[in-house]
Amino acid sequence: MLTILGFTMIATFLVLIMMKKMSPIAALVLIPALFCVFVGKGAHLGDYVIEGVGNLAPTAAMLMFAIVYFGVMIDVGLFDPIVRGILRFCRADPLRIVVGTALLAAIVSLDGDGSTTFMITVSAMYPLYKRLGMSLVVMTGVAATANGVMNTLPWGGPTARAATALKLDAGDIFVPMIPALAVGLVLVVALAYVLGRRERKRLGVLDLDDVLAGGGSRSGTPATGAVLVGAGAGVPGGTGRTPTAPGGAGADAPAVDTIETNDARGAGGSGGGGTTDRDTAGGGAGGSGAEPTGGAGETGGAREATDAEGDVRLQGLDPDRPTLRPRLYWFNALLTVVLLTAMITELLPIPVLFLLAAALALTVNFPHIPDQKDRLAAHADNVLNVSGMVFAAAVFTGVLQGTGMVDSMAKWLVDGIPEGMGPHMAVVTGVLSLPLTYFMSNDGFYFGVLPVLAEAGAAHGVPPLEIARASLVGQPLHMSSPLVPAVYVLVGMAGVEFGDHTRFVVKWAALTSLTVLAAGILFGII
Repeated sequence: MLTILGFTMIATFLVLIMMKKMSPIAALVLIPALFCVFVGKGAHLGDYVIEGVGNLAPTAAMLMFAIVYFGVMIDVGLFDPIVRGILRFCRADPLRIVVGTALLAAIVSLDGDGSTTFMITVSAMYPLYKRLGMSLVVMTGVAATANGVMNTLPWGGPTARAATALKLDAGDIFVPMIPALAVGLVLVVALAYVLGRRERKRLGVLDLDDVLAGGGSRSGTPATGAVLVGAGAGVPGGTGRTPTAPGGAGADAPAVDTIETNDARGAGGSGGGGTTDRDTAGGGAGGSGAEPTGGAGETGGAREATDAEGDVRLQGLDPDRPTLRPRLYWFNALLTVVLLTAMITELLPIPVLFLLAAALALTVNFPHIPDQKDRLAAHADNVLNVSGMVFAAAVFTGVLQGTGMVDSMAKWLVDGIPEGMGPHMAVVTGVLSLPLTYFMSNDGFYFGVLPVLAEAGAAHGVPPLEIARASLVGQPLHMSSPLVPAVYVLVGMAGVEFGDHTRFVVKWAALTSLTVLAAGILFGII
């Protein structure tokens, strides 16, 4: 019964958030509370929640101060050269930008912390996606999958857990897996290339100077794809309407390539100026005299100016914003390097490091109290959304673990393995790592399930090292699990609905995981 209720609870949660019937925070709290009552342990709900909150409180504190720290770094211009360098390298080409997102996320993932990776990646790439009108779920999906492959680093968590649980050396687990993980990373880059081509086909290629200025003179192939937009948004002139030649009117075009996103987005033809202003924040980009269906009738330029003022994430390309501190650039760069180095070397607990770094960054860059309050207020939404999501997730995980659902689900899956699969337990472990690390925390899987799988494999002569290596292949999918706090940083900072991100990324992340598993088998690693 616990097994059935556990799977039903998770399925109910996923269906409701993907259909947007409930917000993630409400679903993470109300659904497990309801199922806790169904299990007959409603009287213990408070204990489960307090235990879950206690376990995730350090993570929530780390995320709160990390958002403040990186928010201040964005404000003062630390990432401006990175953003501009990427944009110049990519030449405002959506294909290159999506591939650049994958590479940036993979490189930054070397620090071993998913939250930091997503903060830096979104901070650098968000303004580019918004200025060009690109799909933000592409950014979050590619970044999460790339980070999932790199999350297998010995200092990233899963490898260390597997080594601890099976009393093995982390290097012996990870080093032989490098070729298979490299194949997975190549697949992520290839996926980014395909998605980038789709975005290029939909949007064309914009001129660099106009993108930096917030506009977008169009060159190359015009968009031919349709975009699924949110409620209240529309496309000027009708569904599927896309710009044609510069200076021409919009023309109806068939929907060739569809990319789903939570952003309300549209494209409008320019009335004769040869440019197309794109906007992705709330209605559509219009040419002269064009109005979004059901919208307020603003032109694209006026709406983009409004967005730039109201969305601090878009100000990363504004060279005149008052928060810039060019004289303190090298101090901020050094502070960030020291922070990341201290995280990797585990000099202090990560929440303490971010707390100290955020306080120092605020004090040095904004010595006046009113300015500090303004910066804190500017990033309060992100802090509240992410920390609130983490504490809500604590209810979900607390009920799953406290009621015994997660243990029952794991035992059911392990017991369901046919006897004839014993000699292939490494492959079985790799396949099971996908759903189990998605529906369970890494601690639950590596300390609760992996030893059982290793014991079953040992009975059939399968070395524990192979079992441990196979257990890593599910990490690309794990990084988009609703039980991973870092994913809420990613979708929160990008302004993407968690359900939209889940719908988009699950298939690609699962494909990446299975590719790593296949490569491991092919190379004789697993």
